[in-house]
Amino acid sequence: MTHRPLKLTAIIEREDDWYVATCPELDVASQGKTIEEARSNLLEAVELFFEAASPSEIRRRLKAERYIMPLMPLAPNLKLKPSARA
Repeated sequence: MTHRPLKLTAIIEREDDWYVATCPELDVASQGKTIEEARSNLLEAVELFFEAASPSEIRRRLKAERYIMPLMPLAPNLKLKPSARA
């Protein structure tokens, strides 16, 4: 079987002492103590998903279209922690 790279998204958020990484296109998640560890663990989880899942499961979960854009709602004046921007 031939393999080809896919361009997927990794969203990494800090939760307490951990970083949680998700791949929204496949609904796969992992975590790590650092951003790089969370990204690496997510990559491993996605590759294991591709190894274990049937072709029909991959087609069912792999979203063909995704749109990532800023969302700027009006919100009350809250003191938010600064976020890391990639």
